Amino acid sequence: LMTTNSVNIIDNLISTIDTMAAQPQKEEKVDTSDPAKCVPKGYRIKDINNDDTVQYVYNFINGEYCVPSSGEYIDNVNPATNKVISRIASSNKEDIDYAVASAEAAFEAWSATDVSKRAEYVQKISQLIKSRLEEFAILESRDNGKPKIMAQMVDIPAAARQFSDSAEYAKFVETDALVKDDSLHYLQRPPLGVVGGISPWNYPLLLISGKIAPAIMYGNCTILKPSELTPMTAYLLTDVIIESGLPAGVVNIVQGYGKDAGSPLVKHP
Repeated sequence: LMTTNSVNIIDNLISTIDTMAAQPQKEEKVDTSDPAKCVPKGYRIKDINNDDTVQYVYNFINGEYCVPSSGEYIDNVNPATNKVISRIASSNKEDIDYAVASAEAAFEAWSATDVSKRAEYVQKISQLIKSRLEEFAILESRDNGKPKIMAQMVDIPAAARQFSDSAEYAKFVETDALVKDDSLHYLQRPPLGVVGGISPWNYPLLLISGKIAPAIMYGNCTILKPSELTPMTAYLLTDVIIESGLPAGVVNIVQGYGKDAGSPLVKHP
């Protein structure tokens, strides 16, 4: 049975959460009247775990942050407080088409890049994720609702390993040859081209990393759509990608709903 004191504690907790959710927050200033001015060239993510600021989460296409062609954004809440922590790009087919064009343009040079050089980039991404473990873990907890300790001990280290393991394994995959008396047969593993992926909400950074890392390590270019429920660590990953020096267009991340952005991605020819 619950005591009167227990009931009072629960009532006070609910009241505190309601008060937090109702408090006004400062918004990052964005001039949506002119899409070209929305994201300044050279824009970088900063102070992403500030609870007093509502972050705008843009698309990351061709190495730059881009506003959605719709000009619309989706409220993203912290499930523990029901407080809006970001507004994410509500993308559509136009944004997917732009991302595909960017990935296709980057593919020729990236697929021709030596495996050892690709491995350097992929290992660098792994190292940068590890160096920002605390930042990623706090953000994963705020965005997904899972305990920070779980993100810190499981999700983020496992995401970093997706990149480091892919980089190490790919270096030892060689082209096979079958020699016969009258012929010589080769087994080649060429890059496929542009790879699309959609990531769910339960292990946001880990699962999107598991799609990106092997794809780019084997010379493909990628377009990823994170879950609209948990877009934040994928967004922070774009800052790591910039810092790693990975060529523009190799990794593109487009935000939005499955029906609007995910559907044209999987249907794209």
